[in-house]
Amino acid sequence: MFAMKRLEQLGIAVTDKPGSDVTHCLLPIPTVCTPELESMLKQLPASVTLIGGNLPAELTEDYSTIDLLQDPQHLAENAAITADCAMLRVRSCMPTTFRDTSALVLGWGRIGKCLAHLLRQAGADVTVAARKESDIAMIQALGYRAEDIRKLHYGLLRYRVIFNTVPVPVITKQQAAHCRKDCILIDLASSPGIEGENVIVARGLPGKDAPESAGRLMARTIIRLLLGRECPS
Repeated sequence: MFAMKRLEQLGIAVTDKPGSDVTHCLLPIPTVCTPELESMLKQLPASVTLIGGNLPAELTEDYSTIDLLQDPQHLAENAAITADCAMLRVRSCMPTTFRDTSALVLGWGRIGKCLAHLLRQAGADVTVAARKESDIAMIQALGYRAEDIRKLHYGLLRYRVIFNTVPVPVITKQQAAHCRKDCILIDLASSPGIEGENVIVARGLPGKDAPESAGRLMARTIIRLLLGRECPS
């Protein structure tokens, strides 16, 4: 695991076995309570600090915890890695470059902002769809085309690639039928936002496609939150 390796490089004593001398325990992210996890926790001291992401209430009630997915800096940097991985995923499926490609980004959250920036840098014709009037205004102010995410189905035919970052249904099968035949649909959200048979489901991209980058980010965040100092990338 790259996070553990990086922590060791930074002078943190690391072990892959539970024991009475363990002070901090790095859990899978996002963190889910399983029988295996419960069994492992029984082998750790009650004073152990658990490090995870979206930690379940039963863990936060019984242990001291650090939740990486509640840290704004970690979330922002992880979004940038996710967007970069998504670009590579789509690029590998396209017979063209992004230059002059019409791209739609669904959502104006952290990942959506990073994607729009990378797509414009790559020369794509970028449209961003959002719901809030304030977000639409900002999208336009930054020089992107803007769409109301609730009124998409009439204009989907113009896009060669559609990235979804919204964790609620946005494009139905019926709406997807309005897309061009060679449109690439990629869903990055934690819950499905695009329905259809040819959707690339791409959740958890940092850990899958850029595990070293994700691990190094995790190590940097842990050092910052534990020790209150930044460390090299």
